[in-house]
Amino acid sequence: MRRNSILKLAMGCFLSVAASFAATDAHSQGTPRQATPNGPGLAGVYGSQPADQAEFLSTPDAIKSAAASGAPTLVWETLEHGEKIECLDCIPLVAPLLYDANAKTREIAAWWLRRRIFGVFGQGEVYQQTIQTLQTSSDPVTRSYAAYALGEFFAAPGITACASALVTDGDARVRSAAASALGRLNSDGGGALGVALGDSDPTVRLAVLASAGRINSFSSAAGLASLTSDSSIEVRRRAIEVLDALDVSDAVAPVAAAAQNDADARVRAVACHALGTFGNTSVLSLLQNLSQNDPDPFVRDQATIALRRL
Repeated sequence: MRRNSILKLAMGCFLSVAASFAATDAHSQGTPRQATPNGPGLAGVYGSQPADQAEFLSTPDAIKSAAASGAPTLVWETLEHGEKIECLDCIPLVAPLLYDANAKTREIAAWWLRRRIFGVFGQGEVYQQTIQTLQTSSDPVTRSYAAYALGEFFAAPGITACASALVTDGDARVRSAAASALGRLNSDGGGALGVALGDSDPTVRLAVLASAGRINSFSSAAGLASLTSDSSIEVRRRAIEVLDALDVSDAVAPVAAAAQNDADARVRAVACHALGTFGNTSVLSLLQNLSQNDPDPFVRDQATIALRRL
């Protein structure tokens, strides 16, 4: 008897909950939330989205004001929300931001400018002016900013200009910026990156290595091996990482030498990892020795892992 009462109570609760869900579903089907924007103004873009949750669009006047102010966060916000705002009068005010002291301001200025249909890429306009600045400015900082800007514009003419600056400019800051720009442009600059592997400044060599590991086709991979014995620890480490990423198996000998002899444990560790990637069993005994006897525990771990990959 008691059992029947419990069953009836449970069934009653189930039916009540089911009825509640059915009523809710019927109500939602009867009054659907507006999904397709229609009408003028805010509703034409966002439908029934509350106004305080809708993205605002920068006006031309707001873009001009922000650019003239130079205030970093204001510039970033205003240009981001003005991505598709066509304003020819804004361009002369935004263009100087390519040479702002703040790196993010320079980047977002180039980002906004490269989205313009008119006023940037024509004869004598911003893009051509930037190339000329890289080639002719007497200030190396300005030239370096011009090189970075060309990388952010993603346009082919910048490849030749940056390749030339990389191998001929007398200032390492400019050469480093040009190397980074070529990475952004997905180009080795017709071999310029390979030539710059021998640059006298380690910051330039590091910028070249960063771009070499980024672009789709690096034509001077064999030249990377020479940097495994570079005077700079960071250059040696980064060179081996790029050889690893590109799977340059012909570099087994210099990488094995680095794994065994380099004074820096980080270099030895990345060299062990690269040897595991190359898959050449001629280094088995070397890795076995390192896995047991290297003074650094991380190197020993990397050697052990590399052994398991061979």
